[in-house]
Amino acid sequence: MKNHRFLFAGFRHPHISGLYDRVSAHPDCAIAGAWEGDGATRRQLATEGRIDLTHEDFGTMLAEGGGTVVAIGDTYGRRGALAIAALRAGCHVISDKPLCTRMEELETIAGLVREKGLSVGCQLDLTEAPVLRRLRGFVRRGTLGKVQTVTVLAQHPLRYGSRPGWYFEPGGHGGTLNDIGVHVFDLLPWLTGSPWRRILTARDWNAKAAEAPHFRDCAQLHGVLENGAACFADVSYLAPDRAGYSQSQYWRITVHGTAGMAEASYGAGTLTLVTDADESARDVTASSAPDGERDCLQNFLDEIEGKGAGGIEKLTTENILKTSRLALEAQQRAASES
Repeated sequence: MKNHRFLFAGFRHPHISGLYDRVSAHPDCAIAGAWEGDGATRRQLATEGRIDLTHEDFGTMLAEGGGTVVAIGDTYGRRGALAIAALRAGCHVISDKPLCTRMEELETIAGLVREKGLSVGCQLDLTEAPVLRRLRGFVRRGTLGKVQTVTVLAQHPLRYGSRPGWYFEPGGHGGTLNDIGVHVFDLLPWLTGSPWRRILTARDWNAKAAEAPHFRDCAQLHGVLENGAACFADVSYLAPDRAGYSQSQYWRITVHGTAGMAEASYGAGTLTLVTDADESARDVTASSAPDGERDCLQNFLDEIEGKGAGGIEKLTTENILKTSRLALEAQQRAASES
């Protein structure tokens, strides 16, 4: 029997299909069950034929499925309750981001983790991109000197009408800073080696999603790390609808230090590097080899098995809870400013 038996709870966001595939291919993992509560999504999955839904009720699957891990991909607003139920049943939890949308849910999750000695994983896989691994190498080796500023542009297309409708239902999404900004809070410590000190400002507002005036599709944040470096991030849904994911502003990270700067865009094959000693900027090929530290599934499994050290580089339960807390704090800060 394989070491880790996964029960999949919800497929409302397509990210979870990527985790399903990774679990299916992993030699130490087996898929013991899958549930989806939404009728339209069940019919879509049946038509596609990739995912075998085994249960019609989450509680029944949890009680009878024989799982050791629950993987969550339901709507954002439902994830916290599913995670809490799984932890109470003695299962480890791995979720697409965000883990939950309410601070009280996070507090309950953290308490159950401590009480029961369980692990929490999260699909914070932006840091697995080869071009960002290469950027991190220059930052960590001191090629840019001491990092002073990091600017993150993470413009996403809104695609109202084709994006799943639950995004725009009250309580379904939970906020753009918690949705997209969570990657920023995860990225910066991994990139720089420094944890966050505090959030300085956070703001969100409605602009493009006129049909859903409660949905705050624009969001920005400004914060500072313990090493003194500042970060500004724009995580708005303002990218062009059709071509938004192919633009460089879809996850473009610019790092300025005391001796140079570097800039990388997610999905690009090269990054830009220029130091004080350079006459002009250089295009540097992205790394094709994994850095051996970041893998959202393997880090999770290693922690369950007690393998390896933690630290700021890996997706440990401790780091995921810290990151989730920062994202929720930013969301609360934005709400208080509105």
